[in-house]
Amino acid sequence: MNLTDRLRLYIQLTRLHRPIGILLLLWPTLWGVWIASAGHPSWLIVFIFALGTTLMRSAGCVINDYADRHIDKHVQRTKNRPLTSGKVSERETVWLAVVLAFVSFLLILPLNPLTWMLSFPAVFLAASYPFTKRFLAIPQAYLGIAFGFGIPMAFAATLGEVPSVAWVLLLANVFWAIAYDTEYAMVDRDDDIHLGIHSSALFFGKYDVLAVMACYGITLALLAVVGLMAGLGAAYFVGLVIAEGIALYHYRLIKDRSREKCFAAFLHNNWFGAAVFAGIVLDYLLRI
Repeated sequence: MNLTDRLRLYIQLTRLHRPIGILLLLWPTLWGVWIASAGHPSWLIVFIFALGTTLMRSAGCVINDYADRHIDKHVQRTKNRPLTSGKVSERETVWLAVVLAFVSFLLILPLNPLTWMLSFPAVFLAASYPFTKRFLAIPQAYLGIAFGFGIPMAFAATLGEVPSVAWVLLLANVFWAIAYDTEYAMVDRDDDIHLGIHSSALFFGKYDVLAVMACYGITLALLAVVGLMAGLGAAYFVGLVIAEGIALYHYRLIKDRSREKCFAAFLHNNWFGAAVFAGIVLDYLLRI
Protein backbone atom coordinates (compact mmCIF):
# COMPACT_ATOMS: atom_id res chain seq x y z
CA MET A 1 0.00 0.00 0.00
CA ASN A 2 1.47 3.36 -1.01
CA LEU A 3 1.62 6.49 1.14
CA THR A 4 -1.39 8.11 -0.54
CA ASP A 5 -3.60 5.10 0.18
CA ARG A 6 -2.34 4.97 3.78
CA LEU A 7 -3.11 8.66 4.31
CA ARG A 8 -6.58 8.14 2.84
CA LEU A 9 -7.21 5.40 5.40
CA TYR A 10 -6.00 7.66 8.22
CA ILE A 11 -8.33 10.41 7.05
CA GLN A 12 -11.23 7.95 7.19
CA LEU A 13 -10.12 6.68 10.59
CA THR A 14 -9.90 10.20 12.05
CA ARG A 15 -13.12 11.34 10.26
CA LEU A 16 -11.39 14.39 8.85
CA HIS A 17 -13.60 13.95 5.80
CA ARG A 18 -16.62 14.49 8.09
CA PRO A 19 -15.95 17.76 9.93
CA ILE A 20 -19.26 17.95 11.84
CA GLY A 21 -17.63 16.40 14.92
CA ILE A 22 -14.86 18.99 14.85
CA LEU A 23 -17.40 21.80 14.61
CA LEU A 24 -19.52 20.48 17.48
CA LEU A 25 -16.36 20.37 19.59
CA LEU A 26 -15.01 23.69 18.33
CA TRP A 27 -18.04 25.93 18.84
CA PRO A 28 -18.26 25.57 22.65
CA THR A 29 -14.48 25.94 22.89
CA LEU A 30 -14.70 29.22 20.98
CA TRP A 31 -17.59 30.33 23.20
CA GLY A 32 -15.22 29.89 26.12
CA VAL A 33 -12.27 31.61 24.45
CA TRP A 34 -14.31 34.71 23.53
CA ILE A 35 -16.10 35.07 26.85
CA ALA A 36 -12.94 34.47 28.86
CA SER A 37 -11.14 37.20 26.89
CA ALA A 38 -14.12 39.60 26.90
CA GLY A 39 -14.12 39.54 23.12
CA HIS A 40 -10.39 40.18 22.67
CA PRO A 41 -8.81 36.73 22.43
CA SER A 42 -5.13 36.05 21.92
CA TRP A 43 -4.84 34.75 18.38
CA LEU A 44 -2.20 32.31 19.60
CA ILE A 45 -4.78 30.83 21.99
CA VAL A 46 -7.37 30.72 19.20
CA PHE A 47 -4.91 28.88 16.95
CA ILE A 48 -3.85 26.44 19.68
CA PHE A 49 -7.41 25.56 20.65
CA ALA A 50 -8.68 25.30 17.07
CA LEU A 51 -5.87 22.96 16.03
CA GLY A 52 -5.96 21.09 19.34
CA THR A 53 -9.70 20.56 18.97
CA THR A 54 -9.17 19.07 15.51
CA LEU A 55 -6.40 16.77 16.73
CA MET A 56 -8.25 15.59 19.85
CA ARG A 57 -11.47 14.96 17.97
CA SER A 58 -9.44 12.91 15.48
CA ALA A 59 -7.82 10.98 18.32
CA GLY A 60 -11.25 10.39 19.84
CA CYS A 61 -12.54 8.93 16.59
CA VAL A 62 -9.55 6.59 16.39
CA ILE A 63 -10.12 5.42 19.97
CA ASN A 64 -13.83 5.01 19.26
CA ASP A 65 -13.10 2.70 16.33
CA TYR A 66 -10.67 0.72 18.46
CA ALA A 67 -13.23 0.37 21.26
CA ASP A 68 -15.97 -0.65 18.82
CA ARG A 69 -13.84 -2.86 16.57
CA HIS A 70 -15.83 -5.99 17.47
CA ILE A 71 -19.17 -4.20 17.27
CA ASP A 72 -18.76 -2.23 14.04
CA LYS A 73 -18.46 -5.39 11.95
CA HIS A 74 -22.12 -6.15 12.74
CA VAL A 75 -23.40 -2.72 11.65
CA GLN A 76 -23.97 -2.01 7.97
CA ARG A 77 -22.92 1.65 8.31
CA THR A 78 -19.61 0.87 10.02
CA LYS A 79 -18.48 -2.55 8.83
CA ASN A 80 -16.20 -1.08 6.14
CA ARG A 81 -14.30 1.28 8.43
CA PRO A 82 -10.50 0.92 8.09
CA LEU A 83 -9.93 -0.95 11.36
CA THR A 84 -13.03 -3.16 11.16
CA SER A 85 -12.28 -4.15 7.58
CA GLY A 86 -8.66 -5.02 8.47
CA LYS A 87 -7.06 -2.34 6.30
CA VAL A 88 -5.45 -0.81 9.39
CA SER A 89 -4.09 -2.91 12.29
CA GLU A 90 -5.10 -2.54 15.93
CA ARG A 91 -1.53 -1.63 16.91
CA GLU A 92 -1.36 1.01 14.19
CA THR A 93 -4.65 2.47 15.41
CA VAL A 94 -3.43 2.76 18.99
CA TRP A 95 -0.20 4.43 17.91
CA LEU A 96 -2.10 6.92 15.75
CA ALA A 97 -4.28 7.92 18.72
CA VAL A 98 -1.21 8.30 20.95
CA VAL A 99 0.62 10.48 18.41
CA LEU A 100 -2.42 12.73 17.91
CA ALA A 101 -2.87 13.17 21.67
CA PHE A 102 0.86 13.84 22.15
CA VAL A 103 0.92 16.52 19.44
CA SER A 104 -2.13 18.10 21.10
CA PHE A 105 -0.23 18.26 24.38
CA LEU A 106 2.79 19.85 22.67
CA LEU A 107 0.48 22.57 21.38
CA ILE A 108 -0.45 23.75 24.87
CA LEU A 109 3.13 23.95 26.17
CA PRO A 110 3.28 27.74 25.51
CA LEU A 111 0.28 28.12 27.87
CA ASN A 112 0.21 28.20 31.68
CA PRO A 113 0.55 25.23 34.09
CA LEU A 114 -3.17 25.21 34.97
CA THR A 115 -3.98 24.56 31.31
CA TRP A 116 -1.43 21.73 31.28
CA MET A 117 -3.07 20.19 34.35
CA LEU A 118 -6.54 20.38 32.82
CA SER A 119 -5.29 18.66 29.69
CA PHE A 120 -4.94 15.36 31.59
CA PRO A 121 -8.63 14.98 32.52
CA ALA A 122 -9.46 16.21 29.00
CA VAL A 123 -7.46 13.35 27.46
CA PHE A 124 -8.96 10.86 29.93
CA LEU A 125 -12.50 11.97 29.03
CA ALA A 126 -11.82 11.74 25.30
CA ALA A 127 -10.19 8.31 25.62
CA SER A 128 -12.78 6.80 27.95
CA TYR A 129 -15.98 8.09 26.31
CA PRO A 130 -16.16 5.34 23.64
CA PHE A 131 -16.32 2.70 26.38
CA THR A 132 -19.14 4.37 28.35
CA LYS A 133 -21.87 3.18 26.00
CA ARG A 134 -21.38 -0.29 27.52
CA PHE A 135 -22.48 0.71 31.03
CA LEU A 136 -23.88 4.29 31.16
CA ALA A 137 -27.58 4.70 30.43
CA ILE A 138 -26.95 8.12 28.85
CA PRO A 139 -23.38 8.12 27.53
CA GLN A 140 -24.25 11.31 25.66
CA ALA A 141 -23.96 13.21 28.97
CA TYR A 142 -20.38 12.00 29.30
CA LEU A 143 -19.81 13.05 25.70
CA GLY A 144 -20.99 16.54 26.59
CA ILE A 145 -18.34 16.81 29.30
CA ALA A 146 -15.65 15.43 26.98
CA PHE A 147 -16.69 17.69 24.09
CA GLY A 148 -16.94 20.72 26.36
CA PHE A 149 -13.77 20.40 28.39
CA GLY A 150 -12.11 22.90 26.09
CA ILE A 151 -14.26 25.50 27.89
CA PRO A 152 -12.52 25.39 31.30
CA MET A 153 -9.20 24.97 29.50
CA ALA A 154 -9.89 28.14 27.49
CA PHE A 155 -10.65 30.10 30.65
CA ALA A 156 -7.54 28.68 32.33
CA ALA A 157 -5.37 29.63 29.35
CA THR A 158 -6.77 33.16 29.22
CA LEU A 159 -7.32 34.05 32.88
CA GLY A 160 -5.14 31.61 34.79
CA GLU A 161 -8.26 30.41 36.62
CA VAL A 162 -11.61 28.75 35.92
CA PRO A 163 -14.47 30.95 37.19
CA SER A 164 -17.99 29.71 37.86
CA VAL A 165 -19.28 31.00 34.51
CA ALA A 166 -17.03 28.47 32.77
CA TRP A 167 -18.67 25.56 34.59
CA VAL A 168 -22.16 26.86 33.78
CA LEU A 169 -21.10 27.07 30.13
CA LEU A 170 -19.77 23.51 30.33
CA LEU A 171 -23.08 22.34 31.81
CA ALA A 172 -24.94 24.03 28.96
CA ASN A 173 -22.77 22.09 26.54
CA VAL A 174 -23.62 18.82 28.30
CA PHE A 175 -27.33 19.33 27.65
CA TRP A 176 -26.67 20.45 24.08
CA ALA A 177 -24.65 17.29 23.48
CA ILE A 178 -27.45 15.14 24.90
CA ALA A 179 -29.84 16.86 22.48
CA TYR A 180 -27.81 16.49 19.30
CA ASP A 181 -26.36 13.08 20.07
CA THR A 182 -29.80 11.72 20.93
CA GLU A 183 -30.83 12.77 17.43
CA TYR A 184 -27.84 10.79 16.16
CA ALA A 185 -28.71 7.84 18.42
CA MET A 186 -32.26 7.81 17.00
CA VAL A 187 -30.66 6.89 13.67
CA ASP A 188 -28.84 3.88 15.17
CA ARG A 189 -31.60 2.81 17.58
CA ASP A 190 -32.26 -0.58 15.95
CA ASP A 191 -28.56 -1.46 15.75
CA ASP A 192 -27.99 -0.44 19.38
CA ILE A 193 -30.87 -2.65 20.55
CA HIS A 194 -29.48 -5.60 18.59
CA LEU A 195 -25.95 -5.11 19.94
CA GLY A 196 -26.93 -4.31 23.52
CA ILE A 197 -25.38 -0.85 23.51
CA HIS A 198 -26.72 1.93 25.73
CA SER A 199 -27.85 5.24 24.27
CA SER A 200 -30.03 8.15 25.28
CA ALA A 201 -32.49 7.30 22.50
CA LEU A 202 -33.09 3.92 24.10
CA PHE A 203 -33.15 5.37 27.63
CA PHE A 204 -35.76 8.00 26.75
CA GLY A 205 -37.78 5.52 24.69
CA LYS A 206 -41.05 6.96 23.41
CA TYR A 207 -40.22 10.26 25.07
CA ASP A 208 -37.07 10.74 22.98
CA VAL A 209 -38.37 13.73 21.00
CA LEU A 210 -39.64 15.41 24.16
CA ALA A 211 -36.29 14.78 25.85
CA VAL A 212 -34.36 16.29 22.96
CA MET A 213 -36.46 19.44 23.03
CA ALA A 214 -36.22 19.66 26.82
CA CYS A 215 -32.43 19.46 26.56
CA TYR A 216 -32.41 22.25 23.99
CA GLY A 217 -34.55 24.31 26.37
CA ILE A 218 -32.22 23.70 29.32
CA THR A 219 -29.21 24.50 27.13
CA LEU A 220 -30.67 27.84 26.12
CA ALA A 221 -31.69 28.65 29.71
CA LEU A 222 -28.15 27.93 30.94
CA LEU A 223 -26.68 29.98 28.09
CA ALA A 224 -28.94 32.85 29.17
CA VAL A 225 -27.51 32.52 32.69
CA VAL A 226 -24.01 32.60 31.18
CA GLY A 227 -24.94 35.80 29.36
CA LEU A 228 -26.07 37.44 32.60
CA MET A 229 -22.99 36.26 34.51
CA ALA A 230 -20.66 37.53 31.78
CA GLY A 231 -22.51 40.82 31.34
CA LEU A 232 -23.40 40.12 27.72
CA GLY A 233 -25.97 42.30 26.00
CA ALA A 234 -28.77 42.30 23.48
CA ALA A 235 -26.79 40.93 20.52
CA TYR A 236 -25.91 37.81 22.49
CA PHE A 237 -29.53 37.17 23.41
CA VAL A 238 -30.57 37.67 19.79
CA GLY A 239 -28.11 34.88 18.99
CA LEU A 240 -29.87 32.70 21.56
CA VAL A 241 -33.25 33.48 19.97
CA ILE A 242 -31.87 32.40 16.59
CA ALA A 243 -30.52 29.22 18.22
CA GLU A 244 -33.97 28.63 19.68
CA GLY A 245 -35.47 28.90 16.19
CA ILE A 246 -32.94 26.34 14.96
CA ALA A 247 -33.91 23.99 17.80
CA LEU A 248 -37.59 24.34 16.87
CA TYR A 249 -36.69 23.49 13.28
CA HIS A 250 -35.04 20.34 14.59
CA TYR A 251 -38.34 19.39 16.20
CA ARG A 252 -39.94 19.45 12.77
CA LEU A 253 -37.22 17.14 11.52
CA ILE A 254 -37.25 14.58 14.33
CA LYS A 255 -40.91 14.47 15.35
CA ASP A 256 -41.66 11.55 12.99
CA ARG A 257 -38.38 9.78 13.94
CA SER A 258 -37.33 9.34 10.32
CA ARG A 259 -33.72 8.10 10.27
CA GLU A 260 -32.76 10.47 7.45
CA LYS A 261 -34.35 13.52 9.09
CA CYS A 262 -32.92 12.70 12.52
CA PHE A 263 -29.46 12.55 10.97
CA ALA A 264 -30.13 15.83 9.16
CA ALA A 265 -31.08 17.42 12.49
CA PHE A 266 -27.85 16.14 14.05
CA LEU A 267 -25.76 17.68 11.26
CA HIS A 268 -27.71 20.93 11.48
CA ASN A 269 -26.53 21.49 15.06
CA ASN A 270 -23.49 23.16 13.56
CA TRP A 271 -25.74 26.18 12.99
CA PHE A 272 -26.98 26.13 16.58
CA GLY A 273 -23.40 26.42 17.82
CA ALA A 274 -22.58 29.02 15.19
CA ALA A 275 -25.59 31.17 16.15
CA VAL A 276 -24.50 31.28 19.80
CA PHE A 277 -20.93 32.11 18.80
CA ALA A 278 -22.07 34.84 16.39
CA GLY A 279 -24.09 36.41 19.19
CA ILE A 280 -21.06 36.42 21.49
CA VAL A 281 -18.72 37.92 18.88
CA LEU A 282 -21.21 40.56 17.73
CA ASP A 283 -22.02 41.59 21.29
CA TYR A 284 -18.38 42.34 22.01
CA LEU A 285 -17.82 44.01 18.63
CA LEU A 286 -20.67 46.43 19.26
CA ARG A 287 -18.84 47.68 22.36
CA ILE A 288 -15.82 48.87 20.39
